[in-house]
Amino acid sequence: MSDEIWDEEDDGRNGMFAIMWDCYGLEAVARCPDPADRTFALLKGVEPPSMPNINMWELRARFNPQRNYEIYLITATPGISEDDIRRMFEADPQGSADTIRRIGQKFVSYRETAERAIR
Repeated sequence: MSDEIWDEEDDGRNGMFAIMWDCYGLEAVARCPDPADRTFALLKGVEPPSMPNINMWELRARFNPQRNYEIYLITATPGISEDDIRRMFEADPQGSADTIRRIGQKFVSYRETAERAIR
């Protein structure tokens, strides 16, 4: 095991990511640190890796409902990085959003649906 607490290299573990997008595309991707990394950092007396501030993302989504924000948490296979997720959204935004909705855990969604339409 390396001495690095937050090793961006592929260490064989699944990566957890927080992803936020709206009607205009991907807005944020952040890797969530493994709880073990935080624990070992605290035991070593070093600054633990920080979590993305998802609560601020939620506030942005709540106060901009016209943009139809969605925030999901996903677990990706080893080797997937934030840049890979960004490239996936650039290549196929709708397909990427559908895939994340299918495999991810919804945190916040102001997605436009038929129920929200004015009739």
